[in-house]
Amino acid sequence: MNSIQHQGIGMTSARTRERLIDRLREEGIASRQVLEAIRNTPRHIFVDEALASRAYENTALPIGHNQTISQPYIVARMTELLLERGPQETVLEIGTGSGYQTAILSRLVKRVYSVERIAPLQQQARRRFQELGLRNIRLRHSDGGMGLPEYAPFDGILVTAAPEGIPRVLVEQLRPGGVMVLPVGSRQEQALVRVTRTEGGYGKEILEPVIFVPLLGGVR
Repeated sequence: MNSIQHQGIGMTSARTRERLIDRLREEGIASRQVLEAIRNTPRHIFVDEALASRAYENTALPIGHNQTISQPYIVARMTELLLERGPQETVLEIGTGSGYQTAILSRLVKRVYSVERIAPLQQQARRRFQELGLRNIRLRHSDGGMGLPEYAPFDGILVTAAPEGIPRVLVEQLRPGGVMVLPVGSRQEQALVRVTRTEGGYGKEILEPVIFVPLLGGVR
């Protein structure tokens, strides 16, 4: 995209972003911090140029490699659930994808660790973070199902692909009281779940139906 095209989309995106914020409020997103992060993050740079005109629709969009950029409502909802019980210093994201969810998190927490198994997606996301001047993100190209135990414990974990059950290996990387938000289930039926680490294990809340790509790799 050349600079003139980029500027043109930037000017129109301010209006379309405001309409998106209004839609998210109507759908129940209440966190001012989350809404402000979405307002200040240009979603159009996280999708292919051919789809840039649809960037502020409240819908998932393809990003290649059989992956998608999540619907803005889901990004906002998962972020709000993750941070609802208070501020967090360090968050692990499983599945960088386009980098949009990562960018939202980076505006709200001190440091984001993000894991992606598809190298071209990770490389594109890294360039976007550099363009936006986001310097509190640490990326890793690896199997997301194993997390990042060397940097644990995390205050929060956000998973952007669906395992069939709650991965014990990720729960163990939460600090006591830490929160993980993730979709859980098969390709046919999934639900958004919030897990809270306790001294003796974890508690879970089943929240609402969702559709995500499956989490692949060494999940236990």
